[in-house]
Amino acid sequence: MTDKGAPPRIGHVAIIGAGFSGSLQAINLLRHDGPRVTLIERRGSFARGVAYSTPDEAHLLNVRAANMSALPDDPDHFVRWLAAAGKGRPQSFASRRDYGRYLGELLQATMRAAPGRLALRRDDAIELAVRDDGVTVGFAGGERLAADAAVLALGNLPPHDPPGFAVAALPADLYVADPWAGPEAGALASGLDAEDSVLVVGTGLTMVDVVLSLEAQGFRGRIVAISRRGLTPRVHGDGAMPSSALAEKPAMHGSALVRFVRERARAVGWRAAVDELRPYTQAMWLSAPLAEQTRFLRHLRPWWDVHRHRLAPEVAARLDALRAAGRLRAVAGKIDAVEARDGHLAVVWRPRHGGAAEPLVVRRAINCTGPQGDLLRTREPLLRGLLAAGQVRPDPHRFGIDVTAQAETIDAEGRAHPRLLALGPITRGAFWEIVAVPDIRVQSWSVARRLSHAHWVEGEGL
Repeated sequence: MTDKGAPPRIGHVAIIGAGFSGSLQAINLLRHDGPRVTLIERRGSFARGVAYSTPDEAHLLNVRAANMSALPDDPDHFVRWLAAAGKGRPQSFASRRDYGRYLGELLQATMRAAPGRLALRRDDAIELAVRDDGVTVGFAGGERLAADAAVLALGNLPPHDPPGFAVAALPADLYVADPWAGPEAGALASGLDAEDSVLVVGTGLTMVDVVLSLEAQGFRGRIVAISRRGLTPRVHGDGAMPSSALAEKPAMHGSALVRFVRERARAVGWRAAVDELRPYTQAMWLSAPLAEQTRFLRHLRPWWDVHRHRLAPEVAARLDALRAAGRLRAVAGKIDAVEARDGHLAVVWRPRHGGAAEPLVVRRAINCTGPQGDLLRTREPLLRGLLAAGQVRPDPHRFGIDVTAQAETIDAEGRAHPRLLALGPITRGAFWEIVAVPDIRVQSWSVARRLSHAHWVEGEGL
């Protein structure tokens, strides 16, 4: 791996992906008076990504507005925007659609303040050649773009098919493999009536979004959500911050960590006990041996996820109402078999704690297992090419791309490359907590300072 010496002088950066991570990287490079930027997005919508492109007002942020500024040096930036738009207060859970508007306006304002330094390119980057002296991006139409460095800001990769669904060759009317891809995103309830049932595979935040979308689109039937443990996200409390800062970083040792959090929960409440770990989680993950990371993922991750990534109270209330009406049920178990039959899906599932397999007939199944990052299973031409050329490698947990603490990608030989970097959820294997705005904004800021040499000018390291 490279050391923390000065990166190469860079005059032009190509950023592939213009969701939150990529757009914010472009914004930060311009704010640091860094290299000029070409921001590339194949979907044609900049500063939105999948998360903030939703048209559904029911899809809310799961972090309060007070902690959603895109700019770490201006923590009230989003709160001021929200107040000016008449959309809420610091403790509000804003809509994701409004947050997308906020990011879009921030990107446009940054461009106006730095004319000629940011080019927006609507195109599909399918190739990337990395050399010691620069990079070349290849596009689907055959054109090429030369730059001094590239940043992969690809966001969350599409979900994999759950067991049983990939081999069943199910028609699109019966099975939605990715609820946010293509026309299905706005038509999840198309063709359904009040007598139908829908199976949602997964019980996390994606399930919540899909349930809200089905409701918004007029579906009035029943929904069954299934996952191995049947755990669903918990709800935010009254917004109180942790009562005190921890004196030191806890060790990321499975049983010791559980004991620590339980003791703190008894003292300050479980929400505060989880929240006060936030300043330390990346350092805990980075310092933990691979075996401890793997143990955490195997035994504690589901519990951590539902307590760490919580719901806005108004969203939780809507789900509670659906449960009370008998229209939403979450179960713990696994699916044994899936078969298309007479315009429906015949599903056989087995409860987690034993018992006989149970049949379930539904009109449609929706894959809500959440985003995946296994490079060995990706269908993205850009990533497949980089992997085949040995220019990147999967992280040990197969969450995405292996990177250094400075976000430099690591090739198949274990060498870090200062001209090819990666940001956001695709670096989760290295940082773990890198999927939410508060974490990504710090990563983006630090990488932009490094590429702009701002940290050398001001005497700060990454």
